[in-house]
Amino acid sequence: MIGRRGLVMSGAAAAVSALAGSSKHLVAPAAKPTAAPQAPSLAQARPAMVPAAPTPEPQIVREALAALDGHGRRVPHHDRIAVVDFSVPSAQPRMKVIDIASGKAKDFLVAHGSGSDPGHTGYLHKFSNVPDSNASSQGAFVTADYYVGKHGRSQRLLGLDPTNNNALERAIVVHGAWYANADMIPAHGKLGRSQGCFAVGETELAALFEHLGPGRMIYSAKA
Repeated sequence: MIGRRGLVMSGAAAAVSALAGSSKHLVAPAAKPTAAPQAPSLAQARPAMVPAAPTPEPQIVREALAALDGHGRRVPHHDRIAVVDFSVPSAQPRMKVIDIASGKAKDFLVAHGSGSDPGHTGYLHKFSNVPDSNASSQGAFVTADYYVGKHGRSQRLLGLDPTNNNALERAIVVHGAWYANADMIPAHGKLGRSQGCFAVGETELAALFEHLGPGRMIYSAKA
């Protein structure tokens, strides 16, 4: 039998290869988020106002899959992983939820923290794990429970690495925000900034929750 490590690492080649050579994406069903999402169906094109999603750096994808394998049982579900390539500007979809077996992905716009981009250039310049830094953090997170807060329906994250292990204390979560909506791109050429959270468009939040659910990894890095 092939062990967990074999399954995950065999998925690395499929994921990297498929992302480099395929423009197909996955789309979540239009349904209320659940703790056990159904497998997404194949997709429709992204609106013209949003630039085409770039392919993540292959090294970042390999690092993400190695982290998924390395953290083992701390991440209950190994079928999908979200990879955020913060080398890419906020005007482009830089979060990809990757199906490990097929390598197919669904892409999302996602904001970075104001502390990572003090001049609001649209690019992440630095990571931080320091409380009150308002910066994005690097490393592997595991998605936790849903709650309703000041941004509406949100999802807590647990940082698994020394570079992000203050995530819970810092209230680094996944949430929707008007400043991460697609119409920010034609209007301003970039998204707004969060306080370090993974903020996505308000109309995209349900799809992201449907793809991830609790117990899956988000991997954040920059080439």
